[in-house]
Amino acid sequence: MTDATGRFCRLEQAEAIDLVMSLAPDSVDLAYADPPFFTGRDHGAFDDRWPDGLASFVEAVVASLAPLATRLTPSGSLYVHLDWRTVHHVKVALDDVFGADSFLNEIIWSYGLGGSGKRWWPRKHDTILWYVRNPGQHWFEAPRVPARSRRMAGQDKKAPDVWDIPAINNMARERTGYPTQKPLALLERIVASSCPPGGVVLDPYCGSGTTCEAAERLGRSWIAGDRSAEAVATTKRRLTAT
Repeated sequence: MTDATGRFCRLEQAEAIDLVMSLAPDSVDLAYADPPFFTGRDHGAFDDRWPDGLASFVEAVVASLAPLATRLTPSGSLYVHLDWRTVHHVKVALDDVFGADSFLNEIIWSYGLGGSGKRWWPRKHDTILWYVRNPGQHWFEAPRVPARSRRMAGQDKKAPDVWDIPAINNMARERTGYPTQKPLALLERIVASSCPPGGVVLDPYCGSGTTCEAAERLGRSWIAGDRSAEAVATTKRRLTAT
């Protein structure tokens, strides 16, 4: 669909690889991928069990993202959101696809919620890998955050590669009830920094639709999909309510 401003949106139930393969070359300014995390659990909305093991998970995720090597615009970016279970394996594989020089940052999303174990450090962060199609030609507008030092009191600075953004609590108004939902503030930072005004955002694992809402709020066109019918229905409800 296209609105009065010329922006368009596209939402469909589809496997990530099928959605990405359906896109024209040089058509996506920013892709954000938040695939399953290899948790070994059925989350209800989606099944994150992989009977054939880690190798099959990595193969599936990388296969769905590899076509972006030509679908991204020359100034385009890809952000891949994972955690400690698989991020290192996926990074090595994506380096082969996009080239190691196209990897610009390992972003740490630090949050307060989450479990704590007696025999390991509490796991309170996810990792977001940032790749670009052409290093040095990519579009980027550095986000600003409040400075914490006394010397820069009252001023702001470029956001570093560790992002202290709270996870969604049970009382948050943006909460949809979808498992694995990410906070709007996280996606707004990614979209604002790496998709130019008037650009196109892609999310092939859209889940609760956070990327779609962030793109709409920031005036970007978007394309999104998910294999889960519940994810697509949740996204539709969410966008209708905003």
